[in-house]
Amino acid sequence: MSVRFHIVLHQPVIPQNTGSIARLCACTGASLHLIHPLGFAIDESKVKRAGLDYWPHLEISEYENWEHFLAVRKPEQLLLFTKFATRSFYSLSIQPEAYLVYGSETKGLPADLRERYAESCVQIPMRTDLVRSLNLAQCAAVGVYEAIRQNAVTY
Repeated sequence: MSVRFHIVLHQPVIPQNTGSIARLCACTGASLHLIHPLGFAIDESKVKRAGLDYWPHLEISEYENWEHFLAVRKPEQLLLFTKFATRSFYSLSIQPEAYLVYGSETKGLPADLRERYAESCVQIPMRTDLVRSLNLAQCAAVGVYEAIRQNAVTY
């Protein structure tokens, strides 16, 4: 696979979600980026259990904060997933090497990031008048598989 997508978790707090997303990354070839602070230790059994034995098959990077992430990665396309966006991510062309950014399970992305990157904020269409949101791991799967579909990635 020559195309690689990137899943970025900004300050995740639930270890099982991160483990599940790590498993998703191993299955899709996406790389996983964790922006601190995290609500758990990466070696916690809950994270490891959710990722099963797939940990050796993924690329995972950690960053002190958002600015450190930007300095190291220098992303060309950022898509920030938030229920506060008005534009569906289905309306965009997701480029190879795109960074799909998701906020914490309890707070989402901070307002300053949503404001700073307003043109890059997208939503997954859902009935937020009835429910708050999808599970973080589900959102990451929806995003990365749409990127794979758009770019006709095969394995």
